[in-house]
Amino acid sequence: MLTLAFIILAVISFVLTFWRWAASRRFPIHQRLENVLSYAPVTILKPVKGLESNSEKCFESWFAQQYDAPVQILFGVASANDPVCPLLRRLIETHPNTDAQLVVCSKQLALNRKISTLMQLEPLIRHSVVVISDADVLAPPDILKNNTPLLEKPNIGLVNCFYRLANPTTAAMRWEAIGVNVDFWSQVLQARDIGKVDFALGAVMTLSLENLKKIGGFASLADYLADDYQLGHRIAMTGKEIAFSTVPVDCWESAHTWTQAWTHQLRWARTIRICKPIPYFFSIIGNATIWPLLLFFAPLFSGAVVYPRQIPLITFFISSFCLMFRVISAIDQQARISQAKNHFTFVWMVLLKDILDFLVWALSFVGNKIEWRGEQFRVIEYGKLEPLVSEASGR
Repeated sequence: MLTLAFIILAVISFVLTFWRWAASRRFPIHQRLENVLSYAPVTILKPVKGLESNSEKCFESWFAQQYDAPVQILFGVASANDPVCPLLRRLIETHPNTDAQLVVCSKQLALNRKISTLMQLEPLIRHSVVVISDADVLAPPDILKNNTPLLEKPNIGLVNCFYRLANPTTAAMRWEAIGVNVDFWSQVLQARDIGKVDFALGAVMTLSLENLKKIGGFASLADYLADDYQLGHRIAMTGKEIAFSTVPVDCWESAHTWTQAWTHQLRWARTIRICKPIPYFFSIIGNATIWPLLLFFAPLFSGAVVYPRQIPLITFFISSFCLMFRVISAIDQQARISQAKNHFTFVWMVLLKDILDFLVWALSFVGNKIEWRGEQFRVIEYGKLEPLVSEASGR
């Protein structure tokens, strides 16, 4: 009976993996819009903290937009002493024809520091379309030309961009790169196949100022960890649809260790589990490595000594086929979004990634404490943040 259960779970995980792969194949990634006659004026909001090795080229990509309408860029920092400020001032000076401004947002208006910055930038917005982008995003020069026209459709409330981790320089980042460049975007497309999308992706989000005001502005997101999820969810609750641009952007992250990657993955796993508890619980069924591996080693659970020749042929075939398809489909998905082949030597990490994901999934149910930007929080219902009170300090 145990072997039969593992066969069923392995087959289901294969079906879900095939579905994700097929959804990614159908989506016209990297396709550009043509014959757009006019563009709406845009305000770009860039909350920024700290200076990274790739910061200059990421910021420069937004100054280099090829866009036939007025563009305003607002960079928000929490402190005038932030090391990124000299770079931003220099970029603004070297692009005198760009309406760009560095704004010191020193007030702490929310537990989510990014949202606190956006709340202070909001009154300075001049244009009817708002683009919110993370600091580590490097955008192609036509990202605005391909995103803003989608808002012309009356049923579209927000436009997302898929993103790819562009510089996985450590083994831990390779693990995360597989999650981003293989699984994440295909899982989002799978969710779109199932029904109405009610979330947003935080790298680049485009919406009208009118719709932003309808949901109460950035103040409505003040104390939520997953502010991008909440923004998309609130837009969807107004009856509008969430659209996906076919032009992806690059995320250039600073090098980080296994500990940092693990902390990041566990933080987001607990947040997703709290925001969508039932779908998250059943998401483990789609793990395309765990169930075939358990099926392969199912005879060991009987307690008997098992030799390779004693493993039933059907069990061996199902396990091997599922694992092989997982790797091959992952290669294809990563190649399609990254348009590169230098990741092929790391395909073995696809299986390791799934095993680690299983551990993260299990641990996400053990407590709701997270560490974020050096601070300790508890994530409560709907992904809201609650600061942890230190018993020793009383604060």
